[in-house]
Amino acid sequence: MNSRLLTLASGTFAIGIDAFVTAGLVAPLSRDLHVSTSAAGQLVTVFALSYAVLSPLLGTATATLSRKHVLLIALSVFVLGNIVTALAGSFALVLASRVIAAAGASMYTPNASAVAAALSAPERRGRAIAVVVGGLTVATALGVPLGSWIGGAFSWRATLWMVAGLGLVALAGVALIVPAVHLPTPALLRERLQPLRDRVVATTLLHTLLLFGGMFTAYTYLGPILHHATGGSAGTFSLLLWVYGVMAFTGSTLSGRLVDRVGPHRVMPLTLGANIVILAAAPLAGHSFVTALIWIMCFGLPGWIWAVAQQHRLVELAPRDTPLLLGLNASAQYFGTALGGAVGGLGLQWWGAGSLGWIGAVLVIGALGLLTVSLRTARHRNAAATAIPGTTAAPATQPAA
Repeated sequence: MNSRLLTLASGTFAIGIDAFVTAGLVAPLSRDLHVSTSAAGQLVTVFALSYAVLSPLLGTATATLSRKHVLLIALSVFVLGNIVTALAGSFALVLASRVIAAAGASMYTPNASAVAAALSAPERRGRAIAVVVGGLTVATALGVPLGSWIGGAFSWRATLWMVAGLGLVALAGVALIVPAVHLPTPALLRERLQPLRDRVVATTLLHTLLLFGGMFTAYTYLGPILHHATGGSAGTFSLLLWVYGVMAFTGSTLSGRLVDRVGPHRVMPLTLGANIVILAAAPLAGHSFVTALIWIMCFGLPGWIWAVAQQHRLVELAPRDTPLLLGLNASAQYFGTALGGAVGGLGLQWWGAGSLGWIGAVLVIGALGLLTVSLRTARHRNAAATAIPGTTAAPATQPAA
């Protein structure tokens, strides 16, 4: 496999652990920092919301730089944020340091996907993006269970030191292996947000937000959802997280070839439908270890297949604006993650863990509805354009009529 793609994936691996491992550290964090479980879960919300807001702002600030320089700056900031988190003595400082780490992550992930697409032939873009996204899924398969176990057995701070070390490894790899890549990026913030005026793009990104909101309503609070099935054992819970990660990695790995072969438009509705059914079944997962194992295997698969298909679709919508659209998509993902952490925290507090799957399913139903609208609008636009000789469909970055 291309060493450049693997190097880019090493950065998303470190970021994936940092973004997702909080779900496995909620209990030790809440005990050590003397806050409630739902309050500790808001660390996911703070990280995700900071990522979503800062991604377009920092993208504008770094528009004139080569993508390699942006990747190096991003990883440096990310490592700094995790070091501050590991050293923090109060919940307030932990929250502040999550903003720093999110700033680095918000610059790295969309640019890593854009560089991967730029370094690959058009017919292999799906597989290239899948490799970079695979860093996130390997993080869920290996890093998150390991980090969760370290947090339970030793200290949640040890997990953050591990993440900082992985970030440094990725920083060295990017510096040595990834070439300088210059991609056209808007210099003004209003230009970066211009695609949102297009109905197809706007509904596409909004369904990203709702899908991640639904998924992270459950994922952020997997500990409470599966508490009865695990008996409160950190080791058993880490095992279930490992199974989730293996399925997520399998999904993202297979999805590259699948999307290249049949196209994202066929893959995305099916994966959203599967997510709805799986989330609705979440109350059944906590009955026993067997039901938890079956459910977590199903939960880990469709969302990560969808993630590769979505990025591939955005590249198709506007190939010349790939970094811009992938950056907006990443912001939408993390707005959704923040939404899931916040809504899940309220649901946990008001109605208990049994409600979280149903809340998530409702959000994903909204995502499926928006995807349907987006695909239909795009088809009508293309049909109208091709019906007039000598015309083509309007680029996705132009305002819709």
